[in-house]
Amino acid sequence: MAAGAAVTLGGGLSACGSRGDVARASTTDQWRQFQGATLNFISENTAPTAAIAANTKPFTDLTGINVNIVTLELTALVQRVALDLASGRAQYQVIYADPYQVLAPYQRGLVDLRTLEADPNLPRLPGGIGDFIPVQMDAAGRFVDPAAYYALPYDAPTMIWQYRQDLFAKYHDRMAHDLGFDPTPGGDRTWEEYFRIAQWFNKNATSDVKYGTGHQARQHDSLMNDFSNVLWSYGGAYFDHGKEVGRLGARDPGPCRLDSEAAIAGAEFYNRLLSIADPASKTWDWDGVGAAFRAGRLAMCPNWHEFAASNEQVLPGKVGYAVLPKGPVATANMYGGTGVGISANTMPNERGAAWLFLVWATSPETQLANLKSKAGGGTPTRTSVYEMPEVRAAEKRPSSMPNMLTAAAVREAWTPERIGLRPKIPMWNECNTAIFTQLSTMLSGAESPANAMRSIKSRVDQIVARGWVA
Repeated sequence: MAAGAAVTLGGGLSACGSRGDVARASTTDQWRQFQGATLNFISENTAPTAAIAANTKPFTDLTGINVNIVTLELTALVQRVALDLASGRAQYQVIYADPYQVLAPYQRGLVDLRTLEADPNLPRLPGGIGDFIPVQMDAAGRFVDPAAYYALPYDAPTMIWQYRQDLFAKYHDRMAHDLGFDPTPGGDRTWEEYFRIAQWFNKNATSDVKYGTGHQARQHDSLMNDFSNVLWSYGGAYFDHGKEVGRLGARDPGPCRLDSEAAIAGAEFYNRLLSIADPASKTWDWDGVGAAFRAGRLAMCPNWHEFAASNEQVLPGKVGYAVLPKGPVATANMYGGTGVGISANTMPNERGAAWLFLVWATSPETQLANLKSKAGGGTPTRTSVYEMPEVRAAEKRPSSMPNMLTAAAVREAWTPERIGLRPKIPMWNECNTAIFTQLSTMLSGAESPANAMRSIKSRVDQIVARGWVA
């Protein structure tokens, strides 16, 4: 747990912090001052929200506040949030603030949460913001200003290497002999080695799996995510100062750099990799490739680590998890985490009630309950949760919290040198569409990798220029 005493607030919420924090946050009146209020929380249909929606009673018992939860597909959520923020009145007081499609374009419509954390009439965050994993606090919670924060890290899906541990064990010696290197997945493997492993399975293990690798490469946001891991590992970047633009964001990121030699080399490799992958990859998003992997079609795939829970239901004990391979220049594991924030259209009492929900929903106790929930899952965003003995124990099989089987891989993936952060800019949604549309054209064979990268660069520069002028 984070440094400081652990206490139980009225209603059973555990909190960690200094003695001053404890004294301030433990007053029952602070938690009951908005009883009778109703909050509307709009969220993408994610694992932690599924867990919370299945049991909001602990929060209502603690506060007397009722919570209605609306879950939507991300594109629909963004449209609904944009309309609500533009209306001037908050139909949704609590917002699932995707960093790229909500926080960056609509930051001015969200409350700077420092104002609520500093309010002596409201409970403080257990452990403070320092208990959140730092890179996630920046990527999911901040925009441009390194001091302000508009959301609290709420979920943390990250792309890692998922593989059939049983098949790698079965064929290890043959692969090592034929390939000339240890094929065991991990951060020391390269993308070229990944390609050769996939090719080996295609030729030598068809009685066990149809294809060595599969990808989330349909014309969709998933394609941008899958490609970006390779792009960054080859030294390519969407813009200058790539990690800074991803971590804190920028209103004007400057010219797109996808026409660089490194970016084109990454695109050429990705195109070659997809040529030996399961052909259905071009029709799959993350759910599609996850289902194919569980069905036994694939020996391995890059996918979001939170698929571990469903992997373990279908293939118990047969799946391994590692960071993605490295490229000639770097390594990258795409981070897809999101924060939860408060609409700036809220009235003062709504704002206070919404803060209570944020404190509760991101607390160590609630994150632990989400991990245990059969309705959801998710991954903690707080360091203190990973330090709990029962959570550490769950990192090994048999595990009551199967997402924790990925803990060693994601901890490594979240280090500053390994995390992959897409650009956090106000016009990202339109840029993203241009990127995956042109990548899909490349994968169809209608355009060369070099021309595809140059076409994306031209289109993105137009979008950024128009967005910046606007």
